[in-house]
Amino acid sequence: MTSVTKIPEKIVEKKIIVYKSRVDPSTLKQKAEEMKNELFTKRFSKPKPEDIKVVSVDKHYVPYTVVDAQYRIEYYIKKTYNIEVSEKAKEVKILGKTFKPEDLIIPNTEPAQFRKVVVVEGKEWAFYENKAYIILDKTGREILPDQVPIAPSEDNPKKLLKEFKNKTENPKLSNKELITMIKDKLINKPNDIETVDNELFQITEHATIYNPIYIITLQNAKTKEEKNVNIDGVTGEVILQ
Repeated sequence: MTSVTKIPEKIVEKKIIVYKSRVDPSTLKQKAEEMKNELFTKRFSKPKPEDIKVVSVDKHYVPYTVVDAQYRIEYYIKKTYNIEVSEKAKEVKILGKTFKPEDLIIPNTEPAQFRKVVVVEGKEWAFYENKAYIILDKTGREILPDQVPIAPSEDNPKKLLKEFKNKTENPKLSNKELITMIKDKLINKPNDIETVDNELFQITEHATIYNPIYIITLQNAKTKEEKNVNIDGVTGEVILQ
């Protein structure tokens, strides 16, 4: 890929969004009860339901990264045009410039035949454009839009994240790494560029969405074995590990 270090760019400031939890305590309790047998049942043993206790319920936040980006380059391509003229033409003037006609062989003629042309050099304007709407999960893996929950957002997200600092995961990619990845994905300059007329890489939307996750820890009171159940705080669905 052609170097992108000097490409003009326009990048919006990143937004921080924290979703409000939509799961009530009764739903969390019900999900934990439903998972008891699945978590602790083994091939030759099955604990009594009353032996499985909820030890803790912790609220965490996991990030999704959303980016809408575009690259566009407008450029000129050097071209040579063969303009056919009449046999009796001795010279041709185009925009005040004089051209002498030349004989150009006509392909696949026997005996060889010719046509009279003037050779004019010029430039054609063209453009290349590429767009991407990218959503990454907490591991930096690209996912589909319908895999991200939708919920109302908190009014003071930065303050809330500060309160949950030790229970909030950060995106895997830094902003610099993310922009580099998107540039690698979008920018592919055509090989026939003579001169660049206009060029711009831009990010029109950039947001990190923090989704609430409840981690419920259950314990077998007899064996002291512990298991975790992760529940999405927006959808109420169990997150499979």
